[in-house]
Amino acid sequence: MPPQSDTAVEAEGLVKFFRGTRAIDGIDMLVPAGTVFGLLGPNGAGKTTTIRILATLLEPDAGTGRVFGHDVARFPDAVRSRISLTGQFASIDDDLSGLENLVIQARLRGYSRPAARRRAGELLERFDLTDAAQRQVKTYSGGMQRRLDIAVGVVVTPDLLFLDEPTTGLDPRSRNQVWATVRELVGQGTTVLLTTQYLDEADQLCDRITVVDHGRIVADGTPSRLKSSVGNGVLHIHLAEPHLRPRARALLSQALRAPVEVDPDPAALRVRLGRDLTESGGVGQVTDAVAQLSRAGIEVSAFALAQPSLDEVFLALTGNPARTTGPETERGVA
Repeated sequence: MPPQSDTAVEAEGLVKFFRGTRAIDGIDMLVPAGTVFGLLGPNGAGKTTTIRILATLLEPDAGTGRVFGHDVARFPDAVRSRISLTGQFASIDDDLSGLENLVIQARLRGYSRPAARRRAGELLERFDLTDAAQRQVKTYSGGMQRRLDIAVGVVVTPDLLFLDEPTTGLDPRSRNQVWATVRELVGQGTTVLLTTQYLDEADQLCDRITVVDHGRIVADGTPSRLKSSVGNGVLHIHLAEPHLRPRARALLSQALRAPVEVDPDPAALRVRLGRDLTESGGVGQVTDAVAQLSRAGIEVSAFALAQPSLDEVFLALTGNPARTTGPETERGVA
């Protein structure tokens, strides 16, 4: 198949076994060029395994994967010439300086010595690392190391960049810097395939999201479409007295005829609302249900009607809350 300019990644029926377990089980995917595509899922869902197959680091046991039209199993060299991969853990040399890491990578990619130093200087400036250029990487903060790791991955600007959990463990400022870098790369024409369990990250960056659980795709669409798939609104209730939550839950369920879920906060409840309860006529029904709580002697300290978040989508689809810290380790794959 000749390379396709409008499609960066195609996967059809990808399957991979580890010790008899299907780490991924029939993954289908289509990633348009020039977009940010998110793979979202709980720990062990199969995201990293999928990335490793598409980046030619693993061979699938069944199915096919293509990158810009090149089969990842049959033409790995052609695929590797178009991609870069930044994994979950920094691949830079801690004993070298940031400048030395970048110069070495540039030399390995065919730059002359003067051109390698120029390119390294450009990337250090772009990733806000110029002041630390001569310092050993072991003295860098986690955020600085992550930015350097991504800089190494774009010494030669790739057509497709795989980012596997790129901001795990970073502080908010460093995460924002990584997000800005991703947007800049996409603006220059690079396609980004991103795995993450940070819901705000997926919401901020991704044009399209595929949710994976137990090696299978359970949902796919734009962030707004995924949010609407679990309801057109969510009512959040916070009670003044947590011990009254069972009564409040029963009353709300009867008044709204909708499932009422409990939050980890012992005083909080949430109700996923259908379209009929979020349109103009239904809003009155929602406010009346809240008023019924007060009439029943159940004091409400706060309530809000909002669009579902990706966190609620994630929980509804996978039954798991989104992870916020710690790296992912796939079944059998670090």
